[in-house]
Amino acid sequence: MSRSSFKKLVKRLPLARLLFGGVKRAHLYVEFISDFLRFRNLAKRNVTFMPPTWRQRYPCLGDRTLATNFDRHYIYHPAWAARILAQIGPELHIDISSSLHFVSLVSAFVPVKFYDYRPADLRLSNLTCEKADLLALPFEDQSVHSLSCMHVVEHVGLGRYGDSLDPDGDVKAMRELQRVLALGGSLLFVVPVGRPCIRFNAHRIYSSDQISRCFSELRLEEFTLIPELAEGGPPIRDAGDDRVEQEDYGCGCFWFKKPA
Repeated sequence: MSRSSFKKLVKRLPLARLLFGGVKRAHLYVEFISDFLRFRNLAKRNVTFMPPTWRQRYPCLGDRTLATNFDRHYIYHPAWAARILAQIGPELHIDISSSLHFVSLVSAFVPVKFYDYRPADLRLSNLTCEKADLLALPFEDQSVHSLSCMHVVEHVGLGRYGDSLDPDGDVKAMRELQRVLALGGSLLFVVPVGRPCIRFNAHRIYSSDQISRCFSELRLEEFTLIPELAEGGPPIRDAGDDRVEQEDYGCGCFWFKKPA
């Protein structure tokens, strides 16, 4: 069995994953105790301003990796979006509920207005945060020239964040984004892609064709696939439907424009 196949199997077996994780964590904690005792002995033979005490221990287990691990969805998709914003250079960017890391960093270069169903108390220059419902955005038709909504719509209507249950919530949200986008405007849109399904009440997973059909009034400028696993490689620009269908939980990045 390949390494990727084993990972997928473990993901589908929560109990097996829990047991395996418990054994691994116990082994790491034994290593931590051994390292603490060695470090304390070394400290006794050296001048130190902070002698270690067991009471103040703070074990960080599992960080001894050969490479720095990261969440592929939430590192790559903001990086993708930021590069497009650098390319189009909007005077103002409107974001609906995307990553706070994304809006906080982008606001250093572009004024950003951030809207969320659960508003964030985030205070930075060039950034404002307000409350809004994605199913009833506070904008006139065709009034927003630069818009993003990333890793959001797949949750709408599933009740996960306190919103009302609505099986069509995601479709309604996409209609709202399409409604407010100005002629010639850009929409940066990100959702999970792969074999379509609903994983209630976490999220939905879409085919790339489903998303294109929901934004029928818009023109697709670019599609980039972020493979779920590292074995899939870096983001793939213009990935075909066949490649998307190989993913269980890939990340689809869509740059749409509304024809002028």
